[in-house]
Amino acid sequence: LIPDDIASHIFIPFFTTKPEGSGIGLSLSRQIMRVSGGSLSLHQDKAQGITTFRIIIP
Repeated sequence: LIPDDIASHIFIPFFTTKPEGSGIGLSLSRQIMRVSGGSLSLHQDKAQGITTFRIIIP
């Protein structure tokens, strides 16, 4: 699972938890999906310990 304090920021441009990371991957991917009419979102099932990214393509 991604900790809540990090999960709430992962789609913010230039946010990264890695020293060598740029932080543009998820934010850019989400913007591309929005422009295309789709979506990219994070879903976590804490009971089962599962984290998934959901991509909806129209």
